[in-house]
Amino acid sequence: MNLKAVLILLGLALATIFALVCVLLTRERGPRSCQHLPPEQEDTEDGQSLVFADLTPEEMSQVVRYLQGQLGVPLVEASRARPWENCIAWVDVQVPAKAEVLRFLDGGGARPPREALAVLYFGKQAEPNITEYVVGPLPTPAYHRDVTVQKYGGRLPYHRRPTLAVEYKQIGAFLKSQVFPSAPAFMQQVMEYDGANLAVVTAAPRGFRSGDRVTWFVLFQNVSGFFVHPVGLEVLVDHSSLDVSQWAVSRVFYNGQYYRDMAELERAYVQGQVSVEKVRKAPWDGDFSSMKARAGAAALFPVQFEPQGRRYSVSKNQVLFQAWSFAFGMSVSAGLRLFDIRHKGERVAYEISVQEALSVYGSNCPGGMSTRYMDRSFGLGRYTSPLVPGVDCPYLATYVDTHSLSDSLRPEKRKASLCIFEQNLGSPLRRHYSNLQSLYYGGLVNSALVVRSITTVGNYDYVWDFIFYQNGAIEGKVQATGYPSSSFFHGDGLRYGNRLWEHTLGTIHTHFVNYKVDLDVGGVKNSLVAHDMAFEMTRAPWSPEQQIERPRLTKKVLDTEEQAAFRLQSKTPRYIYFAANSKNKWGHQRGYRIQITSFAGDHIPEASSMERAISWARYQLAVTRRKEEEPSSTSIYNQNDPWTPTVAFADFINNETITNEDLVAWITAGFLHIPHSEDIPNTVTVGNSVGFLLRPYNYYDLDPSIYSHDGVFFTSEQDFTACEINRLACLPKTASCLPNFPPFTYDGFRNM
Repeated sequence: MNLKAVLILLGLALATIFALVCVLLTRERGPRSCQHLPPEQEDTEDGQSLVFADLTPEEMSQVVRYLQGQLGVPLVEASRARPWENCIAWVDVQVPAKAEVLRFLDGGGARPPREALAVLYFGKQAEPNITEYVVGPLPTPAYHRDVTVQKYGGRLPYHRRPTLAVEYKQIGAFLKSQVFPSAPAFMQQVMEYDGANLAVVTAAPRGFRSGDRVTWFVLFQNVSGFFVHPVGLEVLVDHSSLDVSQWAVSRVFYNGQYYRDMAELERAYVQGQVSVEKVRKAPWDGDFSSMKARAGAAALFPVQFEPQGRRYSVSKNQVLFQAWSFAFGMSVSAGLRLFDIRHKGERVAYEISVQEALSVYGSNCPGGMSTRYMDRSFGLGRYTSPLVPGVDCPYLATYVDTHSLSDSLRPEKRKASLCIFEQNLGSPLRRHYSNLQSLYYGGLVNSALVVRSITTVGNYDYVWDFIFYQNGAIEGKVQATGYPSSSFFHGDGLRYGNRLWEHTLGTIHTHFVNYKVDLDVGGVKNSLVAHDMAFEMTRAPWSPEQQIERPRLTKKVLDTEEQAAFRLQSKTPRYIYFAANSKNKWGHQRGYRIQITSFAGDHIPEASSMERAISWARYQLAVTRRKEEEPSSTSIYNQNDPWTPTVAFADFINNETITNEDLVAWITAGFLHIPHSEDIPNTVTVGNSVGFLLRPYNYYDLDPSIYSHDGVFFTSEQDFTACEINRLACLPKTASCLPNFPPFTYDGFRNM
């Protein structure tokens, strides 16, 4: 081999070695996988939180089998039940009495027996009725007891039963097979009806007096986002009879005119006496109501990750986060709820739960003007929807499956229907920059833990959040999105909303949400105290001829339930707090303050025949004595019989003393929604968020967040680029890593 060839080979070898070294060095400098550290608060789960746990699918099935074998009556699958048959409507956990639970949690007492609550419809009886049974002990039931009379003071009439999905199907079949064929020319020429191109939405309540089950059904084009595609036709169906063959049409409405039935509408149409407003047929994607993005792909939106792993833990139904611990659950009817909420090991609340979501509509169409939706009766927990990672919650959140048994004999799994995550809110929780005398910066990132579920009830989506802050504050928040409900635009429609499209009237409506907050501040016994301000006039001591107006603190103990019931639009003391029997270092009663964020519309007039069913909405805040016989501000049975409400919250307020008692705060937040063109294709959450804060008020001797590991402090004399002085200086090292994003999955379209 000649010298030239040797030199060429040697050069190639050196180039190869150089390239390999570059690759290795590049790899070493490249991002590494994020290294997860153990949570700051170790999991100490001892099973106590399971006293509040939702039923497992196995327990639900055991309850069904027990009832099938022990009641001595045939039970039909609820998804196939006819009105005159017996069925199990739903099954949920029966949370034990508070006194029993506290003896177990705090006093070393026995664990309360685990029980279920089953709601049954008995249509096949001499007197059809709704019956509630407590079944236990789980997991192997051996007894059941009828608690209906004990809970409600009497039997529950059958007409109050929440409407099963199968009843809606039966009404749909009735419309399709008997009602629409009686107007063949109108349905074909005006509606272009082909048996599948119309969707039906129910109004509620169903009539004007107890015993009625007469419902307006509003028709829409059956396309994506059909809620904003009304066609002008509405049908009033009397389905009060348990014999489906006896169902009948009571009235028909089309484009501002009322008709006795479809046959009368047909005769008028054939004779040219109907003012026809034909709606342009929408494509299957809904056209203007389609939620498909109108823009192409672009740079990815910001995402959040935890460079050193999650700083919270979830074990079964318990969450630990820094100084916080609590148990969570999902009621079939009421949705998200929390129990045994503790900060720094001390219980501050026994229960925080959603109670109801109410909407009252206005319209010049019958379905819209008669609608007062009480969503608990439909099931705020039952209709909790699977969550989409990266949109509904941060992609790397912890996702929890929930289960329910309703309208079926088999449990239903809703995969990833609850999420838990820590969120950097992008702003300081507190901070100060000092440029006077001493030079320093001190601050704390506002990083909070969020528990979230999203309920989709018909057209609306409610985003439910409970948020835990490092300073000991808790926030309950709901954001509304989804589609606005609409009416057919005609006549004086603009008195009741805004025109959103050619034939679409976005109808004015109110949203009211009610929460139960059972605070236990420094113990079970609390009092309610109001602090506020007033200006007083005084002479300047150093210059008596001059007057000074100065604010001073006003204080008042609210002794009775009447004093603690604040009407919706009334002036409320700015500081209202639950006061403990203990004091902090500075001699103040330890307390937790209630602060409400609400933009509520007006409550329905109390002269209304159905107002007592929603009388909780009279009050932005009402504090009452806690009673086991008053577990909720409303009932699932109020929707279909609001004229004789099963639970009337107004009765809770009866002037009892509330000084040094176990108290509950009932909080109502809401907003008025006048749909506008920007609600097309659907409503955004921005500006449609209401709720409340629970904030320490002299509960601690100083802000507990000062003990957070996230604090940042440095002076002008320190090397703030050093990690040991300033944690932020370490970010290029600690946060320059590749998070593990699992493959995207979604189970929201299974088993539909």
